[in-house]
Amino acid sequence: MKINKILIAQPSAASANPHYINLMNRFNVQIDFRPFFSLVPLTVREFRTQKINIPDYSAIVFTSKGTIDAFFKLCSELRIKVPDSQKYFCTSESLSYYLQKHIIYRKRKISFGDGTFASVVKLAKADKHKNESILIASPDHIYPEWIQMFKEAKLNFAPAVVAKFVDNDLKDLKLDDYQIIAFYNALDVTSLKNNFPGFKQKDTKFVAFGAGIRKAMREAGLKYAIGGPTPEFPALANALEKLIQDPDFKQTSLPEEPEEKKASAKKKAAAKPAAKKTAAKAPAKKAAAKPAAKAPAKKTAPKKAAKK
Repeated sequence: MKINKILIAQPSAASANPHYINLMNRFNVQIDFRPFFSLVPLTVREFRTQKINIPDYSAIVFTSKGTIDAFFKLCSELRIKVPDSQKYFCTSESLSYYLQKHIIYRKRKISFGDGTFASVVKLAKADKHKNESILIASPDHIYPEWIQMFKEAKLNFAPAVVAKFVDNDLKDLKLDDYQIIAFYNALDVTSLKNNFPGFKQKDTKFVAFGAGIRKAMREAGLKYAIGGPTPEFPALANALEKLIQDPDFKQTSLPEEPEEKKASAKKKAAAKPAAKKTAAKAPAKKAAAKPAAKAPAKKTAPKKAAKK
């Protein structure tokens, strides 16, 4: 199989990535970019069903640019003036800079993490924020573990859906024209199934970057040629280059899944108490065996004496 066309489920802006440009020039392949879903702000009517009063919260958590835009759009339509004292927690520094689109950037009221949600929780737990009432501005596809992290940290918070994911219309695409399709999000699979209900994989090579998308593909009965990120394939461009050069490549070093890590940790934790129990029982059996051996000897001695 010769690789001529590649489809990446990302906005067209990603075409400016120099790594993709390099692949197109080196291997004379066509790479098309098409987002499979969009993040759309909720209407005022949809938001009000949650019975959330935004002014009650002194700090807001943001995880994406889409939720930032949706939040401030809702505030405008609800005629809510966001106070200058409002604090913000962002998952990354680049996301915090995006806030400048809507507010005057002041470092004293904006905190950002290292790109993970856990880093946001760590920031919110700091003593200077312990009295904050926090609102997590999220899409309708919020991760349950985010809520669990805030609960375990014993923070005063509430989740608020401010935007929803909507499948893009992809029916004009001819998927059979592409030898490789690259996905980043589990919602890419949902959109694929909804737009092409009769889709059959055949010889199409999928590249799946992220634990969520790999899990979604397995559940949908789709196979991926390369799953990442891994040390061998830290970025999507690395995986694409490998498949362009060797379309029959079989990945042997797979990324460890989060559930597999948890399962292995549970097995190790369960094995330790089991070892302690067996070790504790062994001496008890030996101790019980000694009295049992002596008892019959005492009883037989008097019987012999009686016969004499």
